[in-house]
Amino acid sequence: MAPTSCYGPRMTDAPKPRIVITYCRQCQWLLRAAWMAQELLSTFAEDLGEVTLKPATGGAFAIDLDGETIWERKRDGGFPDVKTLKQLVRDHLDPQRDLGHLDRA
Repeated sequence: MAPTSCYGPRMTDAPKPRIVITYCRQCQWLLRAAWMAQELLSTFAEDLGEVTLKPATGGAFAIDLDGETIWERKRDGGFPDVKTLKQLVRDHLDPQRDLGHLDRA
């Protein structure tokens, strides 16, 4: 394991994946976006470099992983449930990883 400090990983570490959750501030989806960010950070604490909340307008709600949209509200028909979201992120980060009870339901 690469050395870290209270200030984060050392500069020699390979960059970890970045998630951006874009949410419509006019629709008041901040709490939903923040909850999803918290769920991802709790599950993938060691695997993610950052999770960013990005305010937008016009009904936008999208989740990007390293620049690739893995969920888009209009395209995918609503909001992802947390199980689906975690499985999508897992499938990009480490497809062999077991998510425990989420994979057994």
